Amino acid sequence: MKFTQLSIPGLILIEPQVFGDDRGFFMETYSKREFLDAGIDVDFVQDNHSRSGKAVLRGLHFQKPPFAQAKLIRVSQGEVLDVAVDIRPDSPTFGKWDSAHLTAENKNMFFIPAGFAHGFYVLSETADFQYKCSNFYNKESEGGVLWNDPDINVAWLAANPILSEKDKTWPILKDIEAELKTIKW
Repeated sequence: MKFTQLSIPGLILIEPQVFGDDRGFFMETYSKREFLDAGIDVDFVQDNHSRSGKAVLRGLHFQKPPFAQAKLIRVSQGEVLDVAVDIRPDSPTFGKWDSAHLTAENKNMFFIPAGFAHGFYVLSETADFQYKCSNFYNKESEGGVLWNDPDINVAWLAANPILSEKDKTWPILKDIEAELKTIKW
C-alpha cells in the first residue's frame, strides 16, 4: 500500500496494491502491520456500508468524544467526492478541508482521524460506500456542520444536492466553535 499525506496533517490517501488478471482482482483493504508502519495506530471496532444515488450529499458529520471516530473509507461501487473538514480548534488548519476522489475503479482509500467533520457527494448513478470506524456510533455524541458553510467553502461539484432533513439544518462552524474548544480530540 502507498500512503500519501494530504494537505492537512493526519488526512491520508491510501492506494492499495491491486493484483489483477483475467479472473478479476485481489487487494488488501486493511493490514494493521502496514498501517502501523505508516504511523496509523487505530483500532477499528465497527464497519459500515451505505448505498446512495446520484447527487446525494451526506454530511458533514462527526462524533464528539468520548465517541469520536477515526475512519477508513473506500467505495466498492460507483464514485464519490469524499471531504474532511478539520474541526480541532487548536489546529493550525481549523476550518480547512481536503478531499479524495474515491471510485470502485481506482480502489483508493481515505483515512480521516478523529477531530474532522466528514461528508461525501455521489458522482455516479449509485455508490456503495464502506468505512471502518475506530469507535461505536453514539446518537448523543453526534454533531455536524452545514454542508455549504460559506466560511469553509467546500467545492462540492454540486449546487443542489439531495440532502437529508438533518443535513439541511446543521449549524455553521463558527456557531459551534466555542463548544468545540471545550473538546479534547
